Amino acid sequence: MDLHPKTVFEAIGGEAPLRRLVDAFYDRMDAAAAYAGIRALHPAELSGSRDKLFWFLCGWSGGPDHYVQRFGHPRLRARHLPFAIASGERDQWLGCMQEAMRQCALPEELQRRLLTAFFQTADWMRNQADSAAEPQAES
Repeated sequence: MDLHPKTVFEAIGGEAPLRRLVDAFYDRMDAAAAYAGIRALHPAELSGSRDKLFWFLCGWSGGPDHYVQRFGHPRLRARHLPFAIASGERDQWLGCMQEAMRQCALPEELQRRLLTAFFQTADWMRNQADSAAEPQAES
């Protein structure tokens, strides 16, 4: 029995591997047509988005609270309300992140742990009803 379980931040390996994951995520989003829907929700220049996701994930995963130090409480849902997010956008975000985790060769167990947590957050971010024709992901 591990009395000192690793934080996600420790399991990923710290800031450098987490930055690589964030960069892989945004590189994929920027290049793959499958993620055009969520790419359209971002500014043309992605460096600010990359930094904010990296800073947020550092603290969220148990590392330094870079985001909170710069901006205060993340208020994720409130900060995303201006953007139309339904199941399709949620699923694009999750698919893009899943591919980025594979590209970065995160251990399978860690990928599953992260995908479960990311799904819960991404699902909570939805602020639009799904259209009748839009397929929904399985939970």
